[in-house]
Amino acid sequence: MPETTELSEAEAGLSFDLTDRPWVPVQWLDRTEDELSLSEVFTQAARLRRLAGDLPTQEFALLRLLLAVAHDAFDGPRTIDDWADLWADPDCFATVPAYLARHRQRFDLLHPTAPFFQVVGLHTAKGEVFSLNRIVADVPNGEPFFTSRMPDVARLGFAEATRWVVHAHAYDTSGIKTGVEGDDRVKGGKVYPQGVGWAGTLGGVFAEGNDLRETLLLNLIAADTSGIRFGQGDMPAWRREPCGPGATGRLRPSGVRDLYTWQTRRLRLHFKADGVHGVVLGYGDPLTPHNMHSYEPMTGWRRSPAQEKKRGEPVVYLPQEHDPARSAWRGLAALISNPITGAQSAEAAARLRPGVFEWIARLVTEGELDKGFLIRARVVGPVYGTQQSVIDEVVNDHLSMGVVLLHQRDREYAQQAIDAVADAEAAVRTLGDLASDLARAVGADPDPAKDIARDLGFGALDGLYPIWLRELTDEADPYEYRTVWQRRVYRCVIGLGERLLTHAGDAAWEGRTVESKTGTEWLNSALADGWFRSRLSKALGDPFPTAPPTDEPAGPPSGTHPAGPDFSPKVPA
Repeated sequence: MPETTELSEAEAGLSFDLTDRPWVPVQWLDRTEDELSLSEVFTQAARLRRLAGDLPTQEFALLRLLLAVAHDAFDGPRTIDDWADLWADPDCFATVPAYLARHRQRFDLLHPTAPFFQVVGLHTAKGEVFSLNRIVADVPNGEPFFTSRMPDVARLGFAEATRWVVHAHAYDTSGIKTGVEGDDRVKGGKVYPQGVGWAGTLGGVFAEGNDLRETLLLNLIAADTSGIRFGQGDMPAWRREPCGPGATGRLRPSGVRDLYTWQTRRLRLHFKADGVHGVVLGYGDPLTPHNMHSYEPMTGWRRSPAQEKKRGEPVVYLPQEHDPARSAWRGLAALISNPITGAQSAEAAARLRPGVFEWIARLVTEGELDKGFLIRARVVGPVYGTQQSVIDEVVNDHLSMGVVLLHQRDREYAQQAIDAVADAEAAVRTLGDLASDLARAVGADPDPAKDIARDLGFGALDGLYPIWLRELTDEADPYEYRTVWQRRVYRCVIGLGERLLTHAGDAAWEGRTVESKTGTEWLNSALADGWFRSRLSKALGDPFPTAPPTDEPAGPPSGTHPAGPDFSPKVPA
């Protein structure tokens, strides 16, 4: 239930300085976890493995905050040469604590006139203060996402409260919210849906290095990079005038510093000396995602014919959101494809890879990163539920790859990596067809069996592809190593097919008459097996023209590995 509370004089005198109080969750290189202040995160970045948020989305939001600090502290990097100087300097973030000290007043969570990422005096017409459930994403309104805090979040320490404030601006849900005084969007005490926080519209992507120092630098894009706008007046939220309760009317950010700290919400924490106990939360400045690709570098983009028709615009790009049913490696093409645009193509590209990967492509192409340098492509994003009013789940995946895959001119490795994903898709399709045929042989519905088999196939390949992709970078001949992948896929999928055949039982072995394109035919497990082997071999380019070599890595431990495909049965058209 909402309460009506105002801060006492004692409470108003409290302080929680984010520049020197520990609140950022981190993981050291030895994988132990800790909390550090903003200043400490930068001075210790080379000893830290990564950020360690309460949720993966919190890690993404905190990384963007750190990037905004770094961009503003360096007032850049302005050129790729400036970036190279930072990369070469082990102590490149040494000047950041002095920058934070200059802006210390705006980094105080409890400041009486300009609290960090909040609006002082924010209140509803009735003076309500609401449960912290409204900003803690693991307890969305309705069914709790996790049960650790059921049924309510009564109090948060200042460190954790800060993390959820940052997260709320990035990922807060949509829906009808209680109106706050001074916001002219209020109708009958309410503000109707204005959309989720900006990061919630993205399929979040970033590059992860061997430590947090490398991660920050890999995502710190130089201002002379084409395709990303860096305005003259670009500055983060703490260097702007504090927001009031209503929208500012700003429709586009001035650059990445502005974007990474965009105030999508109006928020005020209520607290006592022992922590935060309530919140007032309203809408801030919404951003529309259409054609924001020149501003936002940490997501892929897809062209939307439907929006082009609706808006009457020739080209509309929207963020490429993550599909929770697909592992990151299956979406590799969206990360590393180098679209043909401009004079080379009459049509705008169907998709654009994330700007941060375009930036890394530039680094490797211009020789600032060695082709063999490994990064982890991290993908993070929420999946919203009913009318974007709750978070149903969070996508969190990664894929290690050599930066040679992003090279703008040497595309051989990238193309073989993309084609290898297509090999896997084709092979799994044949496994689904086998399951469908076996179901038809016993008179069962083929569609559920096909879906289960496809999930089984992709689940098995989830472990194999990332290993092969890491190995690919070290190979002299990417075409030959693609054949190695095709052989591994064959062994894996043939073993899974044999499991299906074993579990099909006597009824499938006996078979039955089924409808076909030419009339009817007798279908049993033996015929289905022959079709499967022929389809699989064709899908993978006949990877075993002779007997498979004995030293080739095998697929899953169960199942046998036959000498080669059986071409005797005729596959139906």
